[in-house]
Amino acid sequence: MTTMTIAPAITGGQDPAFYAGRADAYDDHRAGTTLATLIVRLGYLIDDHPVIQYAAGYAARVWEIDREQRAINAAETELAHSVLGGAR
Repeated sequence: MTTMTIAPAITGGQDPAFYAGRADAYDDHRAGTTLATLIVRLGYLIDDHPVIQYAAGYAARVWEIDREQRAINAAETELAHSVLGGAR
C-alpha cells in the first residue's frame, strides 16, 4: 500500500531538475552502482546533459555519498584501531 505525499516537490527555491538529478543519483546508488561509477556518470552528465540543474543535483548527491562513505570508513578504522590496539 502506498501513501500520498503532501509535501511540496520543490523546496529551497531550487529547480525541479535539481531534485530529479538527486533522485536519480540516489536510485542509482541504491541499485548497487559504486561510487566510482557514479563519478564517471557525473562526468558524462556535466559534459552532455542539456539541463545543468539536473547535473548539479546529481553531483550534490554523489558528493554526499562520497562524504558518507568517508565518514563510515573513518569510524570503522577508528573502531578497529581502538579494539585491536586495546587488545594487545
